[in-house]
This record gives sequence, C-alpha cells and structure tokens, in this order.
Amino acid sequence: MAHRYKVREIAQQCGLSEATVDRVLNNRPGVRENTRDEVRQAIADLDKQRAQLRLNGRRYLIDVVMQTPQRFSDAFRAAVEAELPAFAPAMLRARFHLWESGSTAQMVDTLTRIRSSHGVVLKAADEPEVAEAVDHLVASGVPVVTYATDIPTSSRCAYVGIDNHGAGVTAAYLIEQWLGPAPSGVLITVSRTVFRGEGEREVGFRSGLRASGRPVVEVTDSDGIDATNEGLVLDALQRHPSVEAVYSPGGGNLATVSAFDKLGRTCKVFVAHDLDADNRRLLRDGRISVVLHNDLRADARLAMRLILQQHGALPAETVRPAPIQVITPYNLPA
Repeated sequence: MAHRYKVREIAQQCGLSEATVDRVLNNRPGVRENTRDEVRQAIADLDKQRAQLRLNGRRYLIDVVMQTPQRFSDAFRAAVEAELPAFAPAMLRARFHLWESGSTAQMVDTLTRIRSSHGVVLKAADEPEVAEAVDHLVASGVPVVTYATDIPTSSRCAYVGIDNHGAGVTAAYLIEQWLGPAPSGVLITVSRTVFRGEGEREVGFRSGLRASGRPVVEVTDSDGIDATNEGLVLDALQRHPSVEAVYSPGGGNLATVSAFDKLGRTCKVFVAHDLDADNRRLLRDGRISVVLHNDLRADARLAMRLILQQHGALPAETVRPAPIQVITPYNLPA
C-alpha cells in the first residue's frame, strides 16, 4: 500500500497497533477487510493534514483569461469568487481578463503580459499562436488549465469541462426524440469555429443525427453575441423553411428566439448550453426546451485545485470530464 508516513504516524491516526498497521501495509494475511479500510482512511487523512499544513498562510494569484459572451464570463466569475474562500488556510486571489470578441493577437498579447501569476484558467481558441503563448507561460513556471474548450497541442496541465462530443450526441438524441417522424431541419448556432469545444459538440451532434437524414443548417461567427447572431439566424431561417429545431452550443439564444418570432415560425425543440441568466429566463418562459449544464462552481474549484497541485500544495487527483446535467423547467436549480 503506497504511503509516505512512518508506521507509528499511521497507527496513531487510526488507533490501531503498529504491528497491525505493518501487516496491512505489507499485505500480510490474517487482517480483516474493515481493518485494512481503517488504515487506508488514516493515510488519506494524513494526506489531507499535510496539504493543510502546506497551504497554511500561502498566497496564490490566479489569472482567469476568457474570450466568451459576457453572460457566461459573469457566471464563471461569480463561481470563481464564491470558491476562493474554500481554499483556506491558503489565500487565493483572482484577476480576470474577459472580453466577448477579439483577435488571436489580442489573446496572445494578454497571455504574454501576465506577470507574478501562480496559474491561468484559460478559455481561448485552439490556434497555433495561442498554443505557443501557453507553452511560454508553462515554461516560465505558470501552469495553465484550459476550461470549456481545450488546446490539446499546448503544454497545458489539464482540461476542465464537459465531454463536448458527448454533449453534442446528447443534444441530437433529445432533438430526435422530440421531433419524432417529422422531417424537420435543425439549426446549429456556433459562436466561432476556432473554439475546439464547440467544434467537438457539433461533430457529436451531426454524428448523432446522421441516421435520421435531417438537414442540419449551420450559423457561425457570431461570437455568441445576440446583436450579431440575430441577423445570421434570420437569414438562415428564410433560406431553410424546414428548420423547426435548434441546437445552440455557442449561445446568442435570445436572438435566435427573436428571429423565430419575427418570422412567425415555431421552434418545436431548442437545446441550449449553460444556465446563464438568459437561458434561465428562456427556460422558465418555455422558449427553450432543455439546457445542457455543468456545475460552474465545481469547475472553478477543480481548475484552481489543479493549479495548486502543480505547485505541490495539494495531492494529485484524477481529472474526469464534468457530468452533463439535462435541465428542464422542472428541475431548474436555485
């Protein structure tokens, strides 16, 4: 059994004799399973205690860098700020670099100018220049965690977020169940194709609908901003009268609903992502059908834990994709 403690420490922690602990650690026979469980728990508790001692009085500065619609950055900022006190006795502060639309050069410039940081939580396009900027940060001792959309060719230490391909397949399944045998077309709204996460959602969605033969109409390059998205959706709906469903991995949903209304068209099923303020209201009002959601506070907590792990302040733990929650008006969390 892997551990880093003296037998005496473990025995004191679990209240067993040193001889019993020694038999467990060396996997000798004649020990009950619940006794082995007590020793395992004692080692886990000692790990937590050691982590607390390492964190005591330490100060960490985390940078959150995101190109994303404001409704999402507002929600994630609130999640980060709510989780900062949970890392006591360490003291964590966060700086936020947030904007809705911009160039690759703007993202690279922001990453290049980061100083005195202990780590970066990043939502950015999967571009070679961005990957290179991430590599420079990591080489300088600043770990980077990608969030919601990955940059897998970079030196980032981990990706935090949902399984985006699985989310797209889930959306296709829900839309197919809702539409049934109707030959309706489906509109997919993507904020920008350079975001890998949205691209993975689209690929999953198209694969999930392939057997149905339904036409899929794509709208992109809106940055998920309502003012830009509405005109694009209006044009798509006018050109494709069969569209009666929407999958929105990229946002701008107020604009999409408005476009249907302006044309007097019915949207039979609308699958969106993230419980931001707009989607909550649309869901309550019955204008969208379901929201595919994940707990932003849990995401923020994990991202910051991963950064602290890179500094040896917390023990390593396995990173798994965040579970996808299917939210309806009847299970809408407070």
